[in-house]
Amino acid sequence: MKNRSILLALVLSIGLFTTSCSNDDNGGETLAPLAGKWNITKVGTTVSGQEFLVDPPQNEDGCEKDYLDLKLDNTLTDGDYDSSTSPCALDTNTGVYSRSHNDLTTVRDGVTKVQDIVNLTLTELKLKDANGVIMVYTRA
Repeated sequence: MKNRSILLALVLSIGLFTTSCSNDDNGGETLAPLAGKWNITKVGTTVSGQEFLVDPPQNEDGCEKDYLDLKLDNTLTDGDYDSSTSPCALDTNTGVYSRSHNDLTTVRDGVTKVQDIVNLTLTELKLKDANGVIMVYTRA
């Protein structure tokens, strides 16, 4: 009888330990770093529950990819390569950003934009706004 009590206590304590070490402790938030330079690689939307992603039209042929650079001090720089005035001219815009769980909030020129972080790994950042616009970035 004493051995059963010890065995039951051992099984219960192992069960509690594995439950307390669950990956859901962070509210579903990923632990991959958000700061870094991200090149835009796909854009799209969701139609009838299905995602449609295409190559970003803002990436000019023959130029570097447009990018989003999120710095550790919560400032950001958007890089946009445009050939309308000269070949592959880089135009940058600065702002600030913050992260709250799986939301990325950016402020540029006084305009605030909130996007859901759909996926964040060491190599990919996928954002979706309230209108369903999806932007996929890869780490530069």
